[in-house]
Amino acid sequence: MTVMDAALRESLKSLRLSGMLETLDARLAQAHGGELGHLDFLQVLCQDEITRRETVAFQRRLQRAKFEQQVTLEEFDFTASSKLPAAQIRDLGALRWLHAGESVILFGPVGVGKTHIAQALGHLAVRQGAHVRFAKTSRILAELAGGHADRTWEKRIRELVRPDVLILDDFAMRQLSATQADDLYELVSERQGRSLIITSNRAPSDWYPLFPNPVVAESLLDRLINTSHQVIMNGPSYRPNKRPKTPSGKSDSTKIK
Repeated sequence: MTVMDAALRESLKSLRLSGMLETLDARLAQAHGGELGHLDFLQVLCQDEITRRETVAFQRRLQRAKFEQQVTLEEFDFTASSKLPAAQIRDLGALRWLHAGESVILFGPVGVGKTHIAQALGHLAVRQGAHVRFAKTSRILAELAGGHADRTWEKRIRELVRPDVLILDDFAMRQLSATQADDLYELVSERQGRSLIITSNRAPSDWYPLFPNPVVAESLLDRLINTSHQVIMNGPSYRPNKRPKTPSGKSDSTKIK
């Protein structure tokens, strides 16, 4: 390493340009070999830094999303059931709903792949630079309930309002208490113009009786449903296709309950 190389490395460290630092030797070799001119050398080094920063930012957003699984739309098996609305789901993959501040509701029986699709759409959003948060609806309600108990409710709901996409998995599983209904109302209201992805075993029309106050139900659900893309996912369970194979080649039915 020459004195000039050493000085350049120190300068890059001071400027926090480690992307350049990581590829400097390879780029210098290309320059010395005549593969890169002066401007090309600088441009390629800058692109190395941009790529590194984009990768780090993507990984950070992916970690903050708290997905249960790292799944993508590309790996979903749309041939598992002819009843799946494959064209509609692929169209959602263009993320026009996200840019318009609209929401997505995925509903249908257990096991058809709703959570996979929800997380896959979230993964696409992360790839495009969006901030995403995934959680079971019951966990969100528990977080907000804890906020009432320790007086951090305002802080907790701000954290849920902040992401560009909030994924509420297993929505409308059971009857809600008055406090839970009010918390959901506040959450959806505060997120006006920001996207939600909701998965549910029940059709949206069946959500209303779960709310103890019909006025709250009408105000919350009408607003939510009327600004959402509704996807009916039907057909046989998608889960058996994902089960590990036994040595005999058959799915191990004891793996999933």
